[in-house]
Amino acid sequence: MTRTGGFAGRTSSVLVKGDGSWTRLDGDAKPAGSGKLSPQELERLRSALTAADFAHLPRVSKSGTPVYDGFEYTLVHGGFEVVTADGSVPPAIQDVLSALPPSEG
Repeated sequence: MTRTGGFAGRTSSVLVKGDGSWTRLDGDAKPAGSGKLSPQELERLRSALTAADFAHLPRVSKSGTPVYDGFEYTLVHGGFEVVTADGSVPPAIQDVLSALPPSEG
């Protein structure tokens, strides 16, 4: 997941591997943190990803009310990419976002 925007125009990414280990990258793609999800956290993320069904989500979902100084999110899973933004995040993607490690340290 890559998050861009906000008041300061920041970019950060979180990469999660299948074993639950994760790395946070700053806007220059430099490591800015790492860790490992607990088994429960990993199962929550896997369940959210399965329920989101990326293959059937719109590639871009930005039809809601724009949030000035909000964030845009690009998520990649299972070979599919979905882009959404604050104010138009589908509930299934919100569940994925809340299951991910924080995008800032």
